[in-house]
Amino acid sequence: MTTLHWADSRLEVHRLVVGSYDNNVFVVRCRETGEAVLIDAANEHEKLLELCTRLNVRRVLETHGHWDHIQAVPAMREAGLEVAIAAADAPMLKDVGYDVFIDDAEIIEVGNLRLHAIHNPGHTAGSISFHVEGTPLLFSGDTLFPGGPGNTKFEGSSFETIIDSIDNKLFTFPAHTIVLPGHGVDTTIGNERPHLQEWVDRGW
Repeated sequence: MTTLHWADSRLEVHRLVVGSYDNNVFVVRCRETGEAVLIDAANEHEKLLELCTRLNVRRVLETHGHWDHIQAVPAMREAGLEVAIAAADAPMLKDVGYDVFIDDAEIIEVGNLRLHAIHNPGHTAGSISFHVEGTPLLFSGDTLFPGGPGNTKFEGSSFETIIDSIDNKLFTFPAHTIVLPGHGVDTTIGNERPHLQEWVDRGW
């Protein structure tokens, strides 16, 4: 089964769709060093551990703490992988555990790649997106999808906050930026930016 989703001379992005909510799990791998990181240990831990072994993943970055994105975390930690989450969402991981915090604007080095953490509250208080420096890639978790923002009907969610978060932190990226969300298909900033007012008017 091929998992390769996107690649250039410096990096590979692998994608697996897992669980009953069809969660996207991504691996970002530095081609120069072979180091890799997994984004969202959602579910089906056997498949994820196999992928981690094959691609030399040592760390897991969680975009947020919702249950469908963290079910494979205990198996990852048991296998010796470090799991990182924003402090604001850490309480959601009290049953599965975590190891370190991700701070807003933190730069996470994966081999020779640099991932920029972007705090995107709204879907959850501690939602984080990741931009890979020098590439058009933006991993948006459940903050931005094709056709609108993530769900804000949960406790701790806020529609006004997610709109502000998308407008001021994600829509500042160039139009050709590829958005890789936590569920569903990729989109681009250029595809989504013109629809912001429509989303505000409809209220979701």
